[in-house]
Amino acid sequence: MKSHGSSMKLKKLHEEDFNQWIETTKKQIQENRFNEVDWENLLEELEEMGKSEKKALVSHLMILIAHLLKLKVQHDAPESMKKSWYDSVDEHRSRLIFDLAKIPSLQSYLQEGIKEAYERGRTLAIKQGKRADFGVRKPQESEYPRECPFTPIQLSDEDFYP
Repeated sequence: MKSHGSSMKLKKLHEEDFNQWIETTKKQIQENRFNEVDWENLLEELEEMGKSEKKALVSHLMILIAHLLKLKVQHDAPESMKKSWYDSVDEHRSRLIFDLAKIPSLQSYLQEGIKEAYERGRTLAIKQGKRADFGVRKPQESEYPRECPFTPIQLSDEDFYP
């Protein structure tokens, strides 16, 4: 059984040398030395891993939505300006598709992730729209829908642009 001193060493290792803590934990599990594992920190790290995957998904959705909104609302912007929005849509949509394929369980979080990302994406699109230059029309905040006008299928459809 793990002694209190051994437990404290592992907790300290977690704080001071995270990579070494990972290697030690892996070795303990591979060698079936389960009573030596720093379970408290391991469970926290596993929980954080799940959160970071969701944060990444929301981040990709936010940028994707912001640029889709700009394409929708600022449809009269010059093509040279819209090109960067199309490029960003392609990049973040690709990341979204990759993440959903790599981590299929994120699919169950997608609707909630869209809701979380939409408000931030809308705010970003509005802020950037207010900085329009060179005679480009500055859209009114009311032109941006309060609810996400894009379905999950549209967001992940590589051929969809408003």
